[in-house]
Amino acid sequence: MKPLCIVVLTILISGQIFADDDRPNIVLIMADDMGFSDIGCYGGEIQTPNIDSLAEGGLRFTQFYNTGRCCPTRASLMTGLYPHASGVGHMVYSDRGVGYHPYLNKNCVTIAEALGSSGYRTMMAGKWHVGHQQGQWPTDRGFQHFYGIHIHVDSYFKVLPGCPVYYNDQLAIAPTVNPPNTLHPEQEWYTTDVFTDWSIKFLKESQSDERPFFLYTAYNSPHWPLEAPQENIDRCQGRYEGGWDVLRAQKLQKMKEMGIVQNGTQLSPSGCPEWSELTPDDQQELAFRREIYAAQIERMDENIGRIIQTLRESEQLDHTLIFFLSDNGCCAEGGMFGYKWNENSKENFADWRNESGRSSSMGEAWSNASNTPFRMHKRWVHEGGIATPLIAHWPQRIETPGGLTHQPGHVIDILATCLDVADAAYPEEFNGHQIKQSAGKSLVPAFLQPQQVQDRTLFWEHEAHAAMRDGDWKLVTLNAHSPESWELYNLSEERTETNDLRSEHPERVDSMIARWTNWAEEANVLPWPKDRPKKPKK
Repeated sequence: MKPLCIVVLTILISGQIFADDDRPNIVLIMADDMGFSDIGCYGGEIQTPNIDSLAEGGLRFTQFYNTGRCCPTRASLMTGLYPHASGVGHMVYSDRGVGYHPYLNKNCVTIAEALGSSGYRTMMAGKWHVGHQQGQWPTDRGFQHFYGIHIHVDSYFKVLPGCPVYYNDQLAIAPTVNPPNTLHPEQEWYTTDVFTDWSIKFLKESQSDERPFFLYTAYNSPHWPLEAPQENIDRCQGRYEGGWDVLRAQKLQKMKEMGIVQNGTQLSPSGCPEWSELTPDDQQELAFRREIYAAQIERMDENIGRIIQTLRESEQLDHTLIFFLSDNGCCAEGGMFGYKWNENSKENFADWRNESGRSSSMGEAWSNASNTPFRMHKRWVHEGGIATPLIAHWPQRIETPGGLTHQPGHVIDILATCLDVADAAYPEEFNGHQIKQSAGKSLVPAFLQPQQVQDRTLFWEHEAHAAMRDGDWKLVTLNAHSPESWELYNLSEERTETNDLRSEHPERVDSMIARWTNWAEEANVLPWPKDRPKKPKK
């Protein structure tokens, strides 16, 4: 193993069970804006046989969390720090000071930097979204091979203005309505396919390299706009005529049967119109939007199957740790029924099929169904915004394939796990900068003993939506500026956050608020950006 330039081990390797010359490959696959219960192996109706196969041969986490929003989750995923500590406490479109920069700071180390320094080949395809200025790119943060977009990817068929495609650190495709599909010129450009093509290219190139590899494939699916190949949409036709109320009930029942949620779990109030109260025309239009959303996920599943097959053909599948998760809960943006609900319809679909941007979305009602049985959506830190499926597939180490673990976890744990299995050190310094201590814990103990659950204390903040989980207790608010707005739930009794216990446990609430505030000050959440003194003009 090649040592880091300054190596101090701060993560305990689980028994030092991995030999340097036989360390596993790691493949990290992330969906974008996908709900907790969308995929089949988490109770969803969407057909995802390839993702389900990872679950059948791996381990599903039922209480795993992201940060509730795109950029902060990607920052925590890459660095093992809470997002503000990594510098990206919000989105990457403005700089509001420490904790709220539009890029990863120099006091964190990425998975790619740590693994690369430990002798891994590091590769990425897809959406980066944690720094889009030169010096902040994947190739600046440890990825030796990259193909994708540095910022948002609000189109599947186009390369939008401000969102050029890069190959390593070179411009590959400038903004255009007809981007060339470089690896498959005979095929239409579709981001899910293209990001997979390049992932597979990187995997095949790694076969001539004796080093183990780390591949990060970051899809923009199923983030709006609603855009999918017609053949995938056709397969979903007629699936949603029963509406969101029926779908939520069906999903919850299946989740109970699978053991994803407790048998006593009840649906959270939806706050959405009842399907039966809508006109037949509106029902048809809304069902069509859900069909496209499902088609996006099914296309992504097909492409994940291509990655799995590439690993299988190269006899690397059993020797590769694969993660699959989502960056946040499903998205309610665009209103109750979605962007341009009154303008873009099934009848004129040909006109907006690849319009891109905010041309279409599912809206709040279908998002609520995707996040079954939880409350809220992306951007909030109630369970619907932060709960993600996490599948870990690693035949060489996972003891009970097809099983579940109720061990709480967070995206800050992915870096710790990668370094653990790679027998790699977490540095105190990197490239001359002091590195903050990782907040994550390795998930390897859960791989080996999935039924053994350890309490965790976890924290969240995004746009003053804030939360703390301490064991089974969760404190959460829609407005951290208001001391009276905090809610308290016992997640061992119900994760749908419908029975607020604040009035019954005032001392616990006060203690948890104090602990959240202390964390927020240490993690660069506080002071709030608007409360910070302005820098004097030069």
